[in-house]
Amino acid sequence: MMVKITDVARHAGVSPSTVSYALSGKRPISEETRQRVEASIRELGYRPHAGARALASSRSNVLALVVPLRTGIHVPVVMQFAVSVVTTARRHDHDVLLLTQEEGEEGLRRVADTALVDALILMDVQLDDPRLPLLRSLDRPSVMIGFPAEADGLTCIDLDFKAAGELCVEHLAQLGHRVVALVGSPPEVYVRQTAFAQRVVQGFTAATDRNGLASTVHPCEAAPAAARRVAEQLLREQPALTGVVVHNEAVLEPLIDAFEQLGLRVPGDLSVTAICPDELAESLRVPVTSIALPSAEVGERAVELLMRKLAGDDVPEATLLPPRLTRRASTAPRDTP
Repeated sequence: MMVKITDVARHAGVSPSTVSYALSGKRPISEETRQRVEASIRELGYRPHAGARALASSRSNVLALVVPLRTGIHVPVVMQFAVSVVTTARRHDHDVLLLTQEEGEEGLRRVADTALVDALILMDVQLDDPRLPLLRSLDRPSVMIGFPAEADGLTCIDLDFKAAGELCVEHLAQLGHRVVALVGSPPEVYVRQTAFAQRVVQGFTAATDRNGLASTVHPCEAAPAAARRVAEQLLREQPALTGVVVHNEAVLEPLIDAFEQLGLRVPGDLSVTAICPDELAESLRVPVTSIALPSAEVGERAVELLMRKLAGDDVPEATLLPPRLTRRASTAPRDTP
Protein backbone atom coordinates (compact mmCIF):
# COMPACT_ATOMS: atom_id res chain seq x y z
CA MET A 1 0.00 0.00 0.00
CA MET A 2 1.08 3.60 -0.63
CA VAL A 3 2.67 5.18 2.43
CA LYS A 4 0.98 8.44 3.46
CA ILE A 5 2.29 11.41 5.38
CA THR A 6 0.08 10.37 8.31
CA ASP A 7 1.86 6.99 8.39
CA VAL A 8 5.22 8.74 8.64
CA ALA A 9 3.90 11.01 11.40
CA ARG A 10 2.59 8.05 13.40
CA HIS A 11 5.84 6.12 12.97
CA ALA A 12 7.97 9.12 14.02
CA GLY A 13 5.66 10.12 16.87
CA VAL A 14 5.00 13.61 15.50
CA SER A 15 2.13 15.46 13.85
CA PRO A 16 1.59 15.39 10.05
CA SER A 17 2.32 19.13 9.95
CA THR A 18 5.74 18.48 11.51
CA VAL A 19 6.52 15.96 8.76
CA SER A 20 5.45 18.58 6.21
CA TYR A 21 7.77 21.17 7.79
CA ALA A 22 10.64 18.69 7.77
CA LEU A 23 10.11 18.16 4.03
CA SER A 24 9.56 21.77 3.01
CA GLY A 25 11.81 23.58 5.48
CA LYS A 26 9.15 26.29 5.83
CA ARG A 27 9.28 26.27 9.63
CA PRO A 28 12.16 25.44 11.93
CA ILE A 29 12.08 22.14 13.81
CA SER A 30 14.66 20.62 16.10
CA GLU A 31 17.49 18.60 14.58
CA GLU A 32 16.49 15.57 16.66
CA THR A 33 12.92 15.71 15.33
CA ARG A 34 14.13 16.19 11.76
CA GLN A 35 16.40 13.15 12.00
CA ARG A 36 13.55 11.07 13.46
CA VAL A 37 11.23 12.07 10.62
CA GLU A 38 13.90 11.36 7.99
CA ALA A 39 14.56 7.95 9.51
CA SER A 40 10.84 7.11 9.35
CA ILE A 41 10.68 8.29 5.73
CA ARG A 42 13.56 6.01 4.80
CA GLU A 43 12.24 3.03 6.72
CA LEU A 44 8.70 3.30 5.35
CA GLY A 45 9.76 4.22 1.82
CA TYR A 46 7.64 7.36 1.77
CA ARG A 47 7.83 9.54 -1.37
CA PRO A 48 6.07 12.92 -1.37
CA HIS A 49 3.47 13.44 -4.07
CA ALA A 50 5.06 15.53 -6.84
CA GLY A 51 2.25 18.09 -6.84
CA ALA A 52 2.32 18.52 -3.08
CA ARG A 53 6.10 18.78 -3.11
CA ALA A 54 5.93 21.48 -5.76
CA LEU A 55 3.38 23.47 -3.76
CA ALA A 56 5.48 23.19 -0.63
CA SER A 57 8.71 24.28 -2.24
CA SER A 58 7.51 26.45 -5.17
CA ARG A 59 9.57 24.09 -7.32
CA SER A 60 8.40 21.42 -9.74
CA ASN A 61 11.60 19.33 -9.58
CA VAL A 62 11.32 18.99 -13.36
CA LEU A 63 13.89 19.98 -15.96
CA ALA A 64 13.00 20.61 -19.61
CA LEU A 65 15.24 19.07 -22.28
CA VAL A 66 14.56 20.95 -25.50
CA VAL A 67 15.62 18.81 -28.49
CA PRO A 68 13.81 19.84 -31.68
CA LEU A 69 14.01 16.73 -33.90
CA ARG A 70 14.74 18.58 -37.11
CA THR A 71 15.67 16.92 -40.39
CA GLY A 72 19.30 15.87 -40.58
CA ILE A 73 19.59 15.09 -36.88
CA HIS A 74 21.01 11.65 -36.06
CA VAL A 75 18.45 10.54 -33.48
CA PRO A 76 20.48 7.68 -31.89
CA VAL A 77 23.21 10.14 -30.86
CA VAL A 78 20.66 12.66 -29.58
CA MET A 79 19.11 9.94 -27.44
CA GLN A 80 22.50 9.21 -25.86
CA PHE A 81 22.58 12.79 -24.60
CA ALA A 82 18.96 12.52 -23.45
CA VAL A 83 19.56 9.33 -21.48
CA SER A 84 22.52 10.93 -19.71
CA VAL A 85 20.44 14.00 -18.80
CA VAL A 86 17.57 11.86 -17.48
CA THR A 87 19.73 9.52 -15.38
CA THR A 88 21.70 12.41 -13.87
CA ALA A 89 18.54 14.37 -13.13
CA ARG A 90 17.09 11.39 -11.27
CA ARG A 91 20.14 11.32 -9.03
CA HIS A 92 19.13 14.84 -8.04
CA ASP A 93 15.49 13.81 -7.54
CA HIS A 94 14.38 15.63 -10.70
CA ASP A 95 12.33 14.40 -13.64
CA VAL A 96 12.84 15.50 -17.25
CA LEU A 97 10.23 16.87 -19.66
CA LEU A 98 11.41 16.10 -23.20
CA LEU A 99 10.34 18.68 -25.80
CA THR A 100 11.00 17.51 -29.36
CA GLN A 101 8.75 19.74 -31.46
CA GLU A 102 10.19 22.51 -33.59
CA GLU A 103 8.56 25.31 -31.61
CA GLY A 104 11.44 27.75 -31.14
CA GLU A 105 10.66 30.71 -28.93
CA GLU A 106 6.96 29.81 -28.64
CA GLY A 107 7.76 26.45 -27.09
CA LEU A 108 10.12 27.99 -24.55
CA ARG A 109 7.59 30.67 -23.65
CA ARG A 110 4.81 28.12 -23.21
CA VAL A 111 6.88 26.01 -20.82
CA ALA A 112 8.13 29.00 -18.85
CA ASP A 113 4.72 30.65 -18.50
CA THR A 114 3.06 27.51 -17.14
CA ALA A 115 5.76 26.92 -14.48
CA LEU A 116 6.04 23.30 -15.57
CA VAL A 117 9.80 23.23 -15.12
CA ASP A 118 12.46 24.71 -12.88
CA ALA A 119 15.18 24.96 -15.51
CA LEU A 120 16.00 24.17 -19.14
CA ILE A 121 18.63 22.36 -21.19
CA LEU A 122 18.68 23.21 -24.90
CA MET A 123 20.24 21.16 -27.70
CA ASP A 124 20.68 21.60 -31.47
CA VAL A 125 22.06 25.09 -30.96
CA GLN A 126 22.50 27.31 -34.03
CA LEU A 127 25.19 29.95 -34.45
CA ASP A 128 22.52 32.66 -34.65
CA ASP A 129 19.94 30.86 -32.55
CA PRO A 130 16.54 32.64 -32.54
CA ARG A 131 15.83 31.35 -29.03
CA LEU A 132 18.63 33.38 -27.42
CA PRO A 133 16.83 36.70 -26.69
CA LEU A 134 14.00 34.89 -24.91
CA LEU A 135 16.40 32.57 -23.10
CA ARG A 136 18.27 35.56 -21.70
CA SER A 137 15.00 37.11 -20.48
CA LEU A 138 13.56 34.06 -18.70
CA ASP A 139 13.58 33.89 -14.92
CA ARG A 140 14.61 30.23 -15.04
CA PRO A 141 18.18 28.96 -15.29
CA SER A 142 19.28 27.29 -18.49
CA VAL A 143 22.22 25.44 -20.01
CA MET A 144 22.91 25.06 -23.73
CA ILE A 145 24.57 21.95 -25.11
CA GLY A 146 26.31 23.80 -27.91
CA PHE A 147 27.81 27.24 -28.48
CA PRO A 148 26.06 30.00 -30.43
CA ALA A 149 28.22 32.67 -32.08
CA GLU A 150 27.41 35.12 -29.29
CA ALA A 151 27.37 33.20 -26.00
CA ASP A 152 27.83 36.10 -23.55
CA GLY A 153 25.57 35.76 -20.52
CA LEU A 154 24.70 32.14 -21.31
CA THR A 155 25.90 28.85 -19.83
CA CYS A 156 27.16 26.54 -22.58
CA ILE A 157 28.85 23.15 -22.64
CA ASP A 158 29.96 20.90 -25.48
CA LEU A 159 32.79 19.02 -27.07
CA ASP A 160 35.26 21.43 -28.63
CA PHE A 161 34.19 20.58 -32.18
CA LYS A 162 36.56 23.07 -33.79
CA ALA A 163 39.50 21.41 -32.04
CA ALA A 164 38.09 18.01 -33.03
CA GLY A 165 38.12 18.95 -36.71
CA GLU A 166 41.68 20.21 -36.34
CA LEU A 167 42.86 17.09 -34.51
CA CYS A 168 41.57 14.76 -37.23
CA VAL A 169 43.46 16.74 -39.86
CA GLU A 170 46.63 16.92 -37.77
CA HIS A 171 46.57 13.13 -37.40
CA LEU A 172 46.30 12.65 -41.16
CA ALA A 173 48.99 15.26 -41.84
CA GLN A 174 51.39 13.57 -39.44
CA LEU A 175 50.88 10.34 -41.39
CA GLY A 176 51.93 12.12 -44.59
CA HIS A 177 48.56 12.68 -46.25
CA ARG A 178 48.46 15.75 -48.47
CA VAL A 179 45.02 15.56 -50.11
CA VAL A 180 42.07 15.20 -47.71
CA ALA A 181 38.32 15.73 -47.58
CA LEU A 182 35.63 16.27 -44.96
CA VAL A 183 32.40 14.33 -45.47
CA GLY A 184 30.08 16.28 -43.24
CA SER A 185 26.54 16.46 -41.93
CA PRO A 186 23.45 16.57 -44.17
CA PRO A 187 23.07 19.82 -46.16
CA GLU A 188 20.12 21.08 -44.10
CA VAL A 189 22.27 21.02 -40.96
CA TYR A 190 24.61 23.57 -42.55
CA VAL A 191 21.72 25.61 -43.94
CA ARG A 192 20.44 26.01 -40.36
CA GLN A 193 23.94 27.06 -39.27
CA THR A 194 23.96 24.33 -36.62
CA ALA A 195 26.84 25.27 -34.36
CA PHE A 196 28.67 21.96 -33.88
CA ALA A 197 28.72 21.18 -37.62
CA GLN A 198 29.97 24.65 -38.50
CA ARG A 199 32.75 24.43 -35.93
CA VAL A 200 33.99 21.11 -37.32
CA VAL A 201 34.29 22.77 -40.74
CA GLN A 202 36.12 25.71 -39.18
CA GLY A 203 38.61 23.41 -37.47
CA PHE A 204 39.07 21.21 -40.53
CA THR A 205 39.70 24.21 -42.81
CA ALA A 206 42.05 25.92 -40.35
CA ALA A 207 44.18 22.78 -39.97
CA THR A 208 44.34 22.01 -43.70
CA ASP A 209 45.40 25.59 -44.41
CA ARG A 210 48.00 25.49 -41.65
CA ASN A 211 49.47 22.25 -42.98
CA GLY A 212 49.28 23.23 -46.64
CA LEU A 213 46.92 20.37 -47.56
CA ALA A 214 44.60 20.26 -50.55
CA SER A 215 41.07 19.82 -49.19
CA THR A 216 37.34 19.97 -49.88
CA VAL A 217 34.19 19.85 -47.73
CA HIS A 218 31.20 17.77 -48.82
CA PRO A 219 27.86 17.72 -46.95
CA CYS A 220 26.21 14.32 -47.28
CA GLU A 221 22.63 13.19 -46.82
CA ALA A 222 22.20 10.44 -44.24
CA ALA A 223 21.65 7.59 -46.71
CA PRO A 224 23.86 4.87 -48.28
CA ALA A 225 23.05 6.07 -51.81
CA ALA A 226 24.23 9.56 -50.89
CA ALA A 227 27.45 8.12 -49.46
CA ARG A 228 28.11 6.35 -52.75
CA ARG A 229 27.52 9.57 -54.71
CA VAL A 230 29.90 11.53 -52.47
CA ALA A 231 32.60 8.84 -52.76
CA GLU A 232 32.34 8.92 -56.55
CA GLN A 233 32.44 12.73 -56.60
CA LEU A 234 35.49 12.84 -54.36
CA LEU A 235 37.47 10.43 -56.50
CA ARG A 236 36.42 12.28 -59.65
CA GLU A 237 37.38 15.71 -58.28
CA GLN A 238 40.34 14.65 -56.08
CA PRO A 239 41.98 11.63 -57.72
CA ALA A 240 44.99 11.98 -55.37
CA LEU A 241 42.76 11.75 -52.27
CA THR A 242 44.30 9.66 -49.46
CA GLY A 243 42.60 10.92 -46.28
CA VAL A 244 38.98 11.46 -45.25
CA VAL A 245 37.39 12.92 -42.11
CA VAL A 246 33.77 11.83 -41.58
CA HIS A 247 31.37 13.82 -39.40
CA ASN A 248 28.15 12.01 -40.20
CA GLU A 249 27.45 8.86 -38.18
CA ALA A 250 24.77 7.54 -40.52
CA VAL A 251 27.08 7.28 -43.56
CA LEU A 252 30.36 6.20 -41.96
CA GLU A 253 30.01 2.50 -42.79
CA PRO A 254 28.31 2.99 -46.21
CA LEU A 255 31.03 5.46 -47.17
CA ILE A 256 33.84 3.03 -46.36
CA ASP A 257 32.00 0.31 -48.29
CA ALA A 258 31.58 2.67 -51.27
CA PHE A 259 35.27 3.58 -51.38
CA GLU A 260 36.26 -0.09 -51.26
CA GLN A 261 33.79 -0.93 -54.05
CA LEU A 262 35.47 1.83 -56.06
CA GLY A 263 38.84 0.14 -55.59
CA LEU A 264 40.33 1.91 -52.55
CA ARG A 265 41.43 -0.22 -49.62
CA VAL A 266 41.14 1.17 -46.07
CA PRO A 267 43.73 1.96 -44.81
CA GLY A 268 46.10 0.83 -47.57
CA ASP A 269 44.91 3.41 -50.12
CA LEU A 270 42.70 5.63 -48.01
CA SER A 271 42.89 6.60 -44.33
CA VAL A 272 39.58 7.37 -42.62
CA THR A 273 38.98 9.25 -39.37
CA ALA A 274 35.64 10.13 -37.82
CA ILE A 275 33.93 12.17 -35.13
CA CYS A 276 31.39 9.71 -33.77
CA PRO A 277 30.48 7.51 -30.77
CA ASP A 278 33.20 5.05 -29.79
CA GLU A 279 30.84 2.09 -30.05
CA LEU A 280 30.21 2.86 -33.72
CA ALA A 281 33.89 3.33 -34.56
CA GLU A 282 34.82 0.08 -32.82
CA SER A 283 32.06 -2.01 -34.40
CA LEU A 284 32.93 -1.60 -38.07
CA ARG A 285 34.69 -4.23 -40.17
CA VAL A 286 37.69 -1.89 -40.22
CA PRO A 287 37.68 -0.21 -36.77
CA VAL A 288 37.87 3.54 -37.36
CA THR A 289 40.28 6.03 -35.83
CA SER A 290 37.94 8.48 -34.16
CA ILE A 291 37.23 11.28 -31.77
CA ALA A 292 34.49 10.20 -29.40
CA LEU A 293 31.30 12.16 -28.78
CA PRO A 294 31.29 12.46 -24.97
CA SER A 295 27.48 12.37 -24.75
CA ALA A 296 27.37 10.83 -21.26
CA GLU A 297 29.80 13.38 -19.83
CA VAL A 298 28.18 16.35 -21.54
CA GLY A 299 24.68 15.36 -20.41
CA GLU A 300 25.82 14.75 -16.84
CA ARG A 301 27.75 17.99 -16.58
CA ALA A 302 24.90 19.99 -18.11
CA VAL A 303 22.59 18.77 -15.33
CA GLU A 304 25.24 19.43 -12.68
CA LEU A 305 25.61 22.99 -13.94
CA LEU A 306 21.83 23.46 -13.70
CA MET A 307 21.73 22.09 -10.17
CA ARG A 308 24.41 24.56 -9.11
CA LYS A 309 22.52 27.41 -10.76
CA LEU A 310 19.29 26.38 -9.02
CA ALA A 311 21.19 26.45 -5.73
CA GLY A 312 22.32 30.01 -6.47
CA ASP A 313 25.96 29.12 -7.08
CA ASP A 314 28.15 30.73 -9.73
CA VAL A 315 29.06 28.52 -12.68
CA PRO A 316 31.41 29.03 -15.64
CA GLU A 317 29.77 30.41 -18.76
CA ALA A 318 31.75 28.18 -21.13
CA THR A 319 32.76 24.53 -20.68
CA LEU A 320 34.59 23.09 -23.69
CA LEU A 321 35.61 19.44 -23.45
CA PRO A 322 38.90 18.73 -25.24
CA PRO A 323 38.76 16.11 -28.02
CA ARG A 324 40.56 12.78 -27.57
CA LEU A 325 41.56 10.82 -30.65
CA THR A 326 41.75 7.02 -30.49
CA ARG A 327 43.88 5.49 -33.20
CA ARG A 328 42.49 2.31 -34.76
CA ALA A 329 42.98 0.28 -37.94
CA SER A 330 41.52 2.75 -40.46
CA THR A 331 44.52 5.12 -40.61
CA ALA A 332 48.07 4.42 -41.77
CA PRO A 333 51.04 6.31 -43.23
CA ARG A 334 50.47 7.54 -46.76
CA ASP A 335 53.14 5.26 -48.25
CA THR A 336 51.71 2.02 -46.77
CA PRO A 337 51.50 -0.52 -49.63
